[in-house]
Amino acid sequence: MQNILIIRDARESTRKCSIAAIQGMPNITFRGWRRDHTIALPPHVLLCPGAPPLASEDGGLPLLLVDSSWRHLPQLMRDVRGTFALRSIPAGFASAYPRKSRVFNDPDDGLATVEALFIALAVLGEWRDDILEHYHFKSEFMKINELRFNALREQATSQL
Repeated sequence: MQNILIIRDARESTRKCSIAAIQGMPNITFRGWRRDHTIALPPHVLLCPGAPPLASEDGGLPLLLVDSSWRHLPQLMRDVRGTFALRSIPAGFASAYPRKSRVFNDPDDGLATVEALFIALAVLGEWRDDILEHYHFKSEFMKINELRFNALREQATSQL
């Protein structure tokens, strides 16, 4: 089972948090972040936009996700230290989370953290339904990404 670390911006509203329900799940560790507090980490695969796509071969290192607003992400990443294999979610997935920022433009291909985690684990060969069990937008998320998930399942089956 893949080890996962999620660094969470303490300023984020727990009311709107997509990952609150996965706290305490096996192999998932949460770490809080406050501005100007350095977090030193061992090597991880860090999910970030614009990096090469995550592939099944990336499963050897723990997975690192950052739960933050897009606006605060650069500040948070300045405080995270370590050697990271930068990877992105493969293209074509869409978010079901209703994002709207009044002060910052969210990227078109941005995902809720729980959505990114579910996709990353599926790419790495772990289909974890428990990750989305309490996600309010689960049905819509699965529906709009059905073709991509089917392709991942076929790929996993062909590698057996």
